[in-house]
Parts: sequence; C-alpha cells; structure tokens
Amino acid sequence: MDMLGHVNNTVYFRYMEQARIEWIYAMMEGRAYDGGHGPVIVNASCTFREPLVYPGEVEVRMFLGDAGRSSIGSYYELWLDGRCRADGAARIVWTDRATGRPVALPESVRTLVPPNA
Repeated sequence: MDMLGHVNNTVYFRYMEQARIEWIYAMMEGRAYDGGHGPVIVNASCTFREPLVYPGEVEVRMFLGDAGRSSIGSYYELWLDGRCRADGAARIVWTDRATGRPVALPESVRTLVPPNA
C-alpha cells in the first residue's frame, strides 16, 4: 500500500507479470528456457481505472493476440470485488538467450492465436 491507502502502481505490473510467468511455465510445461530460447518483455503498459485496496483478492485475467514471427501481444484485466480496476498489455518476444536476438515463436505459442488476430 502507498501513502494514499491503495496498492502502489508498480504492484499492478507485478500482478500482470505473475500471471504471465505462470502462463508461460504452464504452457511450456516448466521448460520456458529450454534450448537457450525464452520470452522477454519489450514494453508494458497499464491503465489505472480504480484503486486496488487492502484487503482484497485480485483476479488477473490474461488474454493473447496479435502474434508475429517472434512476438505476441498479451493483455490483462485486474478485477477486485466484481469490477475491472485496471487493464494492461505487454509485448512478449522470444529470444536467443546467448545473443539476445529474436527467434521464431515456439509452435506451442503460435497455435494459440491465429495469424493477424
């Protein structure tokens, strides 16, 4: 909580990050960085609609869209007490861990979203 009595803005990004990490590990069956490739975030945004306040249980909903050759968009909604309190986005890019250069999305990710979705 911050001085205004609500969850600090940086924590919203952590909630989205946690949802993304859990999704990646579930989808990749715990092998997110096998073969030297793995996801990184190249940008992130959040629109703060209403404060998240304590106590409460935040529900994070994650959606995917707009897949490219090496990246995919991820979108989030943060819900508390039946209301969407914030929404955000992050661009996920698969990279070669040694070079930092983009590589093709794993087929397991690409099949989740049709091209140009």
